[in-house]
Amino acid sequence: MASKRAAVPAKHLVNGFRLYEQPTRCFARSMATASQEPLAAPEDTIVEAYAESQSPHTAPQMSRDMLKDTFTVPPPESLSDDVTIPLSWQKAYQAPPNPFQKKAQCTIYKFPSLEPTSFISYPGTHLLLPIRKDILHRAVIFEADASRRGTASTKWRSEVHGSNRKVRPQKGTGSARLGDKKSPMLKGGGVAFGPKPRDFSTDLPKKVYDRAWRTALSYRYKKGELIVAEDKIDVTRVHENSLERYMTDVLKWNGLGNHDEKKYGKSLFLTLERREGLFAALEKGKMHRHARAIEAEWVDVKDLLEGGRLIVEKAALEQLFEEHESDLRPSEKLVMQMPELYDEEVEAGDRALSLS
Repeated sequence: MASKRAAVPAKHLVNGFRLYEQPTRCFARSMATASQEPLAAPEDTIVEAYAESQSPHTAPQMSRDMLKDTFTVPPPESLSDDVTIPLSWQKAYQAPPNPFQKKAQCTIYKFPSLEPTSFISYPGTHLLLPIRKDILHRAVIFEADASRRGTASTKWRSEVHGSNRKVRPQKGTGSARLGDKKSPMLKGGGVAFGPKPRDFSTDLPKKVYDRAWRTALSYRYKKGELIVAEDKIDVTRVHENSLERYMTDVLKWNGLGNHDEKKYGKSLFLTLERREGLFAALEKGKMHRHARAIEAEWVDVKDLLEGGRLIVEKAALEQLFEEHESDLRPSEKLVMQMPELYDEEVEAGDRALSLS
């Protein structure tokens, strides 16, 4: 039987979906009779034929030449209003989403129970950065070079105390020629090419270093190892003799530290200021095997990458964000993307002044 609708060449369905304005003479599917010369195909027919071509049953029938054609999508305005635009067409005209403009949702926990209390969303430019091992490596080497003292010092033969008199004559003894007793070949003499005080520090652009900071925090966040505490991380109302046992129970209950039953990895507590109770508890006995605490101003990129879990105060995390965003545009900084944080600080300061 002859086809009930006008035959449309497949190339007009794949390559641009252009209208069939000047069709060539074609034949119907029936071998007995030839069809009349078809008219211009309406837009509804083109859209319907394209939908059928996307079916898994009809897609393999397309020729190899069709698949090699450049695929272009017509603008949605060229279609009539009663035609439903496929979702694939709509996505083709949308700009690709910027992954750094997304929000990183963090759960806020209460210490020491680590019970979730609320949620907060930080910009993707701070906690959703891709992992850059090269930048992290440069930052770790930069910190290691800066921490080297470089105080090793030895004395050259001119700096050793002693006489400059020749030890033995130049000739006649049968022994090798020798100068004074400060020679590097003799015991008690100077050191040949020994170390001298030097500076091992290297240079690293601040923008690269700040990006390494946020990359390390993003790495911990993506692995689910970043725990944000709501209030101050401190141990209070516990006797000094019970600090070690209390902190051991807290770590074991929350799956932190290296214990005999299961090793979770050495945890890092990051606080805004020194918390006497927490620091004293982690300095007791063998607590250094389970966790350690550092103030925010003394932490490095290497510290963020080490250990099993990173427990950080919310205020300390936001301070790190503010100190390490020199590579961002002004509109991408935390103060512009989350102004509500600074409004709360201003209100808290005004409240404290009114109470005083």
